[in-house]
Amino acid sequence: MKIFSAPELRNVAVVGHNTVGKTTLVAALLHAAGATTRPGRIEDGTCPTDFDGEEIERNISINLGVAHAIHRDVRVNFLDAPGYGIFSPEAHAAVAAADAVLIVLDAVSGVEVQTDKVWKFAAQFGRPVIFVVNRMDRERASFDRTMESLHKKYGRTVVPLQIPVGEEKAFRGTVDLVRMESHLTENGQRKDGPIPDELFGRAREEHEKLVEMVAEGDDTLMEKFFSQGTLEEADLLPGLQHEIAARKIFPVFCASSSLQIGVRRILDACVDLFPSPDGTKVEGTGRDGKPVEVVTDEKGHAVAQVVKTVSDPFAGRISYLRVRRGHFQSDGTYWNSSKSVPERFSGLFLPQGKEHVNVPEARAGDVVAVAKLKETETGDTLTVKEHPVVLAKLVVPEPAIAYAIEPKAKGDEDKISTALHKLIEEDPSLRFQRDEETKEFHLAGASQLHVEIAVARLKKRYGVEVILHPPKVPYRETITRRAEAHGRHKKQTGGHGQFADCKIKVEPLPRGADFEFVDEIYGGAIPRNYIPAVEKGIQDVRKKGFLAGYPMVDFRVILIDGQYHDVDSSELAFKIAGALAYKDAMEKARPTLLEPVMTIEINAPNEYVGDLMGDLSSRRGQVQGMESGEDETSIRALVPMGELLTYGAQLRSITQGRGSFHLEFSHYAEVPHSIQEKIIAQSKADKTAAEGA
Repeated sequence: MKIFSAPELRNVAVVGHNTVGKTTLVAALLHAAGATTRPGRIEDGTCPTDFDGEEIERNISINLGVAHAIHRDVRVNFLDAPGYGIFSPEAHAAVAAADAVLIVLDAVSGVEVQTDKVWKFAAQFGRPVIFVVNRMDRERASFDRTMESLHKKYGRTVVPLQIPVGEEKAFRGTVDLVRMESHLTENGQRKDGPIPDELFGRAREEHEKLVEMVAEGDDTLMEKFFSQGTLEEADLLPGLQHEIAARKIFPVFCASSSLQIGVRRILDACVDLFPSPDGTKVEGTGRDGKPVEVVTDEKGHAVAQVVKTVSDPFAGRISYLRVRRGHFQSDGTYWNSSKSVPERFSGLFLPQGKEHVNVPEARAGDVVAVAKLKETETGDTLTVKEHPVVLAKLVVPEPAIAYAIEPKAKGDEDKISTALHKLIEEDPSLRFQRDEETKEFHLAGASQLHVEIAVARLKKRYGVEVILHPPKVPYRETITRRAEAHGRHKKQTGGHGQFADCKIKVEPLPRGADFEFVDEIYGGAIPRNYIPAVEKGIQDVRKKGFLAGYPMVDFRVILIDGQYHDVDSSELAFKIAGALAYKDAMEKARPTLLEPVMTIEINAPNEYVGDLMGDLSSRRGQVQGMESGEDETSIRALVPMGELLTYGAQLRSITQGRGSFHLEFSHYAEVPHSIQEKIIAQSKADKTAAEGA
């Protein structure tokens, strides 16, 4: 098989909102290039980049999928990313690994929440963008309305390179505004020819706008434009390439991936308009800790970064690599410079969804995969030991929601841990840990759906069944006013006694400040060696709270005075005195309960907004903003975590399964008094029950 060099490659991330047809578009592009015998359908698992059982069952993309096609002697590597917001890290990784981005929109819905997120990802990495208005055959599809939403959001640099011939059921092709010709599909056959008469005037007008935009970016082209009144195709195409690469023009295409209309022109655009990886640069850190620049070049020392890890129950761990420099051989040994360990390759292959095409080597600029690396994880850098470099990893967002997890069968604890470790290798945004405060094991993810998918994979892949419970809410306690307190420990039992005395002040601190200890002892009232014991005594008891057993936070303790005895004082005595002073302070400082408040972003069809707003109000939610689209509304609100433990099921019920949400921790806030009483009473009841057990 031919080994492609960087100028013959294109690496394209395919991203966008959920249900806009990204995976179907990738399948159509592969079919148009002859890489597959049929386009494929996500519903029956025949799409090359959606082959996971959970993806097929749920009819959504969950994982980053990689596939390639050869078109006009150029290999295009497609990185197909999920559209649901909870899987944003996959889209982020796809854009980081690619050199260009196809942002797919729905012709009915236009710009949506995830559209804007992936646009920002592309801007973060400086990637050129082409928009594809997909599903032009849908009822109420409108290219003009979608263009309006694009212009409103991203400005005049978003420029159509096509206009549709017909819409909805009448959609049958496109008009090419660069070459000024039409590309129609009739009875399954493609037909290229002149522009239909009814569209010629509009096409001429849009062509002139395009020419002006391209001419604006180059002084030489501007002179030609002024002298000729237009630009020839020979000048227009190179100028367009330059402006797209410089992120000064963002072209728009239109298509119906399910009907295979407009697909080949998008494939042409990937080859003609997107840049190759040749000469691209990324930042890294060298052996001496100083910044280095890694340029995509076949001549340098080998450098690659792991884009994605897949844990396959049969093939083992599969690592997808973006080769940044040099060559990698299929049987070579390379150095994981992120972990300082060697890794032996046992074959390289080009991913074609779940199929693999073996290759003897991979060159700079390519996206390939290698199986069964022992230590390497997502984000790690592979290079040569003599010239190590470490490329920066992407930041993995913190999970938004956690569930308590326990095995369905006794004795499966070790199996759960092993299986979850493999899932986390594949999806670093999952977390599995023991909560030292509640003594529960928690599985955390971006949403309830995210956690449920992980649990389903545990069962299907590894035969491990678990039970999920809503986690205990991590309440906190704090004080609301200043107070002075006194702690004295005196005990005489024969021989040496125990004596320590300390006086403290307590005062509230801002949210998030946790705890601060200040020593203001003067004149030796307490010897220096005993002062840390006072702090230790307070630290130990504050973690057990005062009202309901939750950690006491956001307060300062000032040690102001005390007494000691030459013989009877000790570290233990002052530790006990500190704890007694803390308890005295809490009696006076008006302690209160704090609850975690989450930022929730809900996306749902417009007809459910009223019910959703009412439900948020019943959960003590505070709406921060709303953004309405053609069919869908995004609601952003602040809601206490305790009110959201079962929100996923309620959202599905309200929206008939058509809504989604994402949570992020915002801040801690005081719990209303009436609810505090219930929490405190429940805590005391649980403590009594535990003591009686």
